[in-house]
Amino acid sequence: MPDDMPPAPGELTAEPGEPLLPIPQEDDEAAPAPPGGRPTALDPDQMGFTPRRGVPWLSPVLLSGTAVRVLLADLFGAYLDKRELQNALSSRILREGAGYAGEAGDGDWPDGGELWLDYAADTGDGFNATYSVAYLLAQPSLTVDGHELPRGEVLVLGGDQVYPTASGQQYEDRFKGPFRAALPERPAEGPAPRMYAVPGNHDWYDGLTAFLRLFVRGDEGSVGGWRTRQSRSYFAIELPHRWWLLGLDVQGDAYIDDPQLRYFRSVAARLGPGDKVIICPPSPSWVESTDDRKAYDSLDYFVRTIIDPTGADVRVMISGDLHHYARYSRPGRELITSGGGGAYLYPTHELPEQISVPPKRTQVRNASPSLPYDLKRTFPTKPQSRGLALGVFWRLPWRNPVFLGLLGLLQTLTMLAFVNAADRVVSGVEQRLVTVPAVLMAVLDVLGTCLLAMPRSAGRRRPRHWLLGILHGLAFVGLATLGTWAWLSLPIVDLAWPLPLLIAIVLYLPLSAVAAGELFALYLLIAAKFDVNLNELFAGQGITDYKGFLRLHFTADGGLTIYPIGVRRTGRHWHARPDAALDAPWFEPGRPLEPHLIDDPITIA
Repeated sequence: MPDDMPPAPGELTAEPGEPLLPIPQEDDEAAPAPPGGRPTALDPDQMGFTPRRGVPWLSPVLLSGTAVRVLLADLFGAYLDKRELQNALSSRILREGAGYAGEAGDGDWPDGGELWLDYAADTGDGFNATYSVAYLLAQPSLTVDGHELPRGEVLVLGGDQVYPTASGQQYEDRFKGPFRAALPERPAEGPAPRMYAVPGNHDWYDGLTAFLRLFVRGDEGSVGGWRTRQSRSYFAIELPHRWWLLGLDVQGDAYIDDPQLRYFRSVAARLGPGDKVIICPPSPSWVESTDDRKAYDSLDYFVRTIIDPTGADVRVMISGDLHHYARYSRPGRELITSGGGGAYLYPTHELPEQISVPPKRTQVRNASPSLPYDLKRTFPTKPQSRGLALGVFWRLPWRNPVFLGLLGLLQTLTMLAFVNAADRVVSGVEQRLVTVPAVLMAVLDVLGTCLLAMPRSAGRRRPRHWLLGILHGLAFVGLATLGTWAWLSLPIVDLAWPLPLLIAIVLYLPLSAVAAGELFALYLLIAAKFDVNLNELFAGQGITDYKGFLRLHFTADGGLTIYPIGVRRTGRHWHARPDAALDAPWFEPGRPLEPHLIDDPITIA
């Protein structure tokens, strides 16, 4: 259905920035679904969860709340680190094969030793994008560019299963609910698919409490038709033909705890020359190390001290955290970022064409030899990413009205302070009460823009962060100066009190909000060229398209083929299917999703 056409009666839809609500049929009132039955509408009472819109990342309320949680996590995270406590939990090493799930060392592989495995990351954001990906993952089979790709018997989640911060309710609404809606019951044919998860930084903001309750339940947990199996926040899975998959938990990108190292040393005791390893860390530190030379240290230590002494070969590293697809390659190893599970799109056009892993400038004395890796493919492509970046001028104001209101308020207060300093206002106590000293207001504006240029994700603060922050602040003050000139040029100040204040609120504030919003968009576009506020450039736009995941095929001859699957446009409208089979998705997209290969199939012998 084209975007400009109205939804059909009974169709489920959501407009940008609005809650998801059903469009009722004429003279029809949505009836509660029968106990244990399938929902007839996108109704929280029938589904058992509330579909959420995408996180408004520039919302002042959200920013302040998230900042508090991040601060608490930074201050007390080391004291609340539950990984040390997991030493008391089972340390079993898992095993997966076609139609088979057990523990390492259990007999021969059935069914010729083949296995299909899916990987998705950064899933728990708005319903439309998350459910679109979950819907594709749950399909019994996908036909993609002529390839028939069965559903993975194993689903590995690469981190950040929930946004913006972890809690039981957020997991229910933003992750568990959408995935249960995509695969409500165990498939009628074949075994139940299994689900494993690596915690990302957003999963850690509550000390990992909600993550452990959902995923670390041995064989007793489930998310819809998927069965959870892991017994810790990290895991090792023995796969067919001497393949292994290791999921790491690196809290705060800081270090790997001793119980986790002991667990993986027990795994390493089973490895030897000829074994092939896939490592799934919570973030693509091989890319992050281009700006933060310490980012790759923990992963390099793990490979150098745990895997390399066994003679096993790390053939693939897969991570999410950056919400796009990017593959760096050299003979013998693939480094893949696949973070398109549902969160806002992250740009690709600033990715370097070549990286050195580990970085050449490292403080680790015994680091592994630094080797070059070339960028092979991205999704979206770099030209597409540049084009999407220009959309900041209209997407940012549209998706962040409260943030624009804050900018307008600051502009209005700054203008009134400047007007007061110009000694052109009507005298009176009431007038002076709504103003702030001009110098103080200007200093606050510049300080605010400097803080904005140095978010937590920026890592080490460099001179370019300060320079761009100060220039942005001066431009913001300059805009207020222009507004002051316009204000003084009009006969507004001669009006009787409180008419000037009312005009400032009703007229000046909205106009200055739009102007300041466009100035902010221009700043983000320029700053991104210097690798500053690149995340905010796209987070503010909240682009829900360009999603994807990986489908891995471990073949009977011992090889591995990775199929990177993407969808250019996620679903917006949904039709309920109350009469479908119990294991069928609750909702079908109004416009069919069109999965396609976003990279050539990657074959690893």
